[in-house]
Amino acid sequence: MLDNRVDTSIREHLQSAIAKASSRVDYLEIRLEKSESSLVSFRGKRLDAVDRSFSLAGGIRACHRGGWSFVTFNGLTELEGRLDEAISQAYLVAGDSTYLADVPPMEDYVSLELQRDPRGISLAEKRDLVERYNQQLLDYDPRIQTTIASYRDRFRTVYFVNSNGSNIVQERMDISGRFGAIARGEEGVVRQGVETIQSRSDYNALVNADERVLGAAKRAITQLDARSVKGGQYTVVLDPYLAGVFIHEAFGHLSEADFVYENPRMQELLQLGKPVAIEQLNVIDDGRLAGLPGTLQYDDEGVPTQRKYLIKDGILHQRLHSRETASKMKEAPTGNARALSATYPPIVRMTNTAIEPGDSSFEEILNGIDEGVYAGRMIGGQTNGEMFTFAAAEGYMIRNGKLAEPVSDVTLTGNVFQTLKDIEAIGNDTIYTNGGCGKGGQAPLPVSVGGPHLRIQNVVVGGR
Repeated sequence: MLDNRVDTSIREHLQSAIAKASSRVDYLEIRLEKSESSLVSFRGKRLDAVDRSFSLAGGIRACHRGGWSFVTFNGLTELEGRLDEAISQAYLVAGDSTYLADVPPMEDYVSLELQRDPRGISLAEKRDLVERYNQQLLDYDPRIQTTIASYRDRFRTVYFVNSNGSNIVQERMDISGRFGAIARGEEGVVRQGVETIQSRSDYNALVNADERVLGAAKRAITQLDARSVKGGQYTVVLDPYLAGVFIHEAFGHLSEADFVYENPRMQELLQLGKPVAIEQLNVIDDGRLAGLPGTLQYDDEGVPTQRKYLIKDGILHQRLHSRETASKMKEAPTGNARALSATYPPIVRMTNTAIEPGDSSFEEILNGIDEGVYAGRMIGGQTNGEMFTFAAAEGYMIRNGKLAEPVSDVTLTGNVFQTLKDIEAIGNDTIYTNGGCGKGGQAPLPVSVGGPHLRIQNVVVGGR
């Protein structure tokens, strides 16, 4: 049953509106979001922004004979009129049939247990915290030319009702800090380092984080002394951060069923039950992992999230679905329809995506590599189907099983399916980090990526 703390008048208003209009279309849903947020950011020595905002807005999706419409509204006084618009638009694009996987109607209230609530902290205190970290970055080394330091928090209450009988309210808090340092060395060489800190429940996660914040400056300065890596084919070791980003970008997006359903070549490449990696590789997407940015109990279609094995023992095992893609592909819904806010339509998205740990220590992973490359974090990249190119934020040569001199301009290029088969060792040290994913004009959607150290043979590495 719904918690008594829920605004009963809002819930009843949404239920009443759905009940009056639902018989006119095959499917109807309303999402309403109440939110409050704050932002503080510095750019170099300059205070760039201080902001606090409140909003109440929502979106309506209607589907009739396979034709979808989506309209937004600001305030409950607009709701009935906007419902009529959504239904009329669905009729205009109607086709033959509506495809939606069956999901039991859910009635629930998902509350938060907060530790130190940022809503009780003044903007002045938040500004002072960010300013202190920003000054530490500026003072770290005279070669630090500029910095970026920002803090954000956002608390949301999202109401969801649909014509199938679901009635769900979910609270969500996102707290994050992003700290970057840009250093300039001899001959105009420029390097950067970035550190992000995230919490779903506690402002104190960003307090006394001096060492982590300064890590951004340390990495930028270290890379100033790095020489460009010599291009070639190497055994490469990815750090856990880059391993997580790799599996999210190069493979996770391929697992999103809307992409597969619309792409005949991907349907051929991504047949469930097909071996796609070494037997030791397991890749998950799990919306129930505690405290991570991609964690949620229900997706934005009211479907419970779950732990899914995208790859299990090297075999392609599951895909990520909305209710529509699950029905069209005759597979089970997975709770992966997500929207940036209630004013965006839900589309198939990842939650917390990771490579599960293996059994190799870091020393064992390095052992036996006469000459290789250690690649850490990421500053950019792109994917095109099964092909990828990533630029590492930092790199080191590996010589005789040990980390050696720093190298720069480390770009990794390859085919994801071949790369998954070229993995030689999987570390026992998985780390999750926060991220912001972009797709379909909706960014940054909170997600988490995770992975252990990975050792991969025959990787094409490009330098200058």
